[in-house]
This record gives sequence, C-alpha cells and structure tokens, in this order.
Amino acid sequence: MRDPSPRMTGGRAGLRNRALRQPGVLFGAALVMAAVLCALLAPWLAPYPPNEISLGQQLQGPSPAHLLGTDFFGRDLLSRLLFGARATLGVAGLAVGIAVIAGMAVGLAAGWSRGWLGQGWVALIDLLLAFPALLLALLIVALLGAGLSTLAIAVGIAGIPAYARVVRSIGLSTRSASYVDAARAMGASTSHILRRHLWPNALAPAIALATVDVGRVILYVAALGFLGLGAAPPQAEWGLMLYEGRQYLATAPWASMVPGLAIALTVVAVTLLGDAVTDALENRPP
Repeated sequence: MRDPSPRMTGGRAGLRNRALRQPGVLFGAALVMAAVLCALLAPWLAPYPPNEISLGQQLQGPSPAHLLGTDFFGRDLLSRLLFGARATLGVAGLAVGIAVIAGMAVGLAAGWSRGWLGQGWVALIDLLLAFPALLLALLIVALLGAGLSTLAIAVGIAGIPAYARVVRSIGLSTRSASYVDAARAMGASTSHILRRHLWPNALAPAIALATVDVGRVILYVAALGFLGLGAAPPQAEWGLMLYEGRQYLATAPWASMVPGLAIALTVVAVTLLGDAVTDALENRPP
C-alpha cells in the first residue's frame, strides 16, 4: 500500500508552509482574523447600541467614554464600526461567493460545451466583460433597488466574468487532455469527467482569484454604500459611515477617518493574504 504521508506533506501541509513563507502573510492574516472576529462578536464587543443617539455628545473626540469619538448624532463610533464590519464584510463575502459559484458554473459550461451552445456561453461572458464591474453593479442596483441584499447580488454578478474567463480556459485545456480521452474510452460519463477532472483543476485557480478579489469587492461595497446604494440610515455600514462623516472633515475628522482607516486596513490585509495564497497555489508541486 502506498504511504499517504508524502501526499499530505506536499498537499495541505506544503501549501500552508509555502503560504507562511510569504512576506506580510502573518500581518494580513492577523488583521483579517481580527476584522472577522469583530464582525461576529459585535453585539458583545460594542460598548453602546450602534444607533443610540446622544444629542449632548455630538462630534466628541476620542475619550475614555467613547474611544473613537462620536458622530453628528452622538452615536459611538466604535460601536458603529463593529456593527458596520458585519454589514460590509458580510455583503463582500456573499458577493464573492455568488461570483465564484456562478462564475465557475458559467466557465465550466463555456469551456466544455461545443458548437453554438459553447459560443453562446462565450458571448455571455464577453457581454458581461464589456461593462466595467463597478458600472455593471451600479446598473443592477438601479434596476433592483438599493439595499444590502441587492448590493451583494449586484457586486457578485459584476464579478462573474473574471471567474468564468479563468475557468473556461482551464476547461478548454482539460477537455482535450489525454487523461480525459482515456476516461471517455473507459466509459466515464460527462458528469463523472466534470466532477473528477474538470472541477478539481478549476477549483484552485478560482480560490486564488477569490482571495485576491475580496479586497476589490470590499472597496466596491463601501463605494456603493457611500453613494447611498447599500445600507439605509441609521444602519451602520462602513461606506455609509464615510458618507455621513464627510461634512465634518474640518471640525471632526475622526468621523470619516475611523471607517476610512477600517476599509483601508482591511483591504491591505486581505490583499496581502490573497497574494500569499495565490503564490502558494501557483508554486505548488504537481
């Protein structure tokens, strides 16, 4: 019997070791973990209710009572930042999930199908690629209406072409591979070939793209929230918080700096982590 230990060493353990050797990966992983934990534990970490108005404490600077200060309505910025992480990161994660699942499905169909059906899938990908992702998301939100669920769907649909294009190229190369011809000769069904050969080959590049794509999606979610197309006031969301604090940059800069720094640090963290995962996947042994 073949010893499974070499496979494990070159598999998950090897992938983890290669990722940990990338510069900045620990810093990025720590920040991402902190952001996720803050979002999950917001109800227990927040010192005040996020929408509690205190008109006597408007635009107060950082203090022991309000560690990050307050906004125009006297709401605690730390509490709103924690609950805003739930909205922004939740929508971004859902959007990436939609893009990965739908993009892989479209890419597999386009890469495996032949004739007019395959050309139809390619035309669909080209049509989506013709629109800039942010413009396409704006168009979808305009058609469906503002809201966090709509925002997740819009940003997710806008990200489908990138995954579909990558997976389609893998499907084209896999379809003509010798081991696929051998599987056909042995009587393997199309569903078996897709599940056993095509899907595993496409999964790693899609995961690598997703890890890098999260930062872009967070920026899109925050940008659309800033434009009023995401969360509705008084709900806490980083892009909306940035919009609400823009009027007080001269007198109370912390109202905008707090959500702005949260967005910037989170994007930097997920980008560092995504680059490390991508390099590890690309350099893994066959």
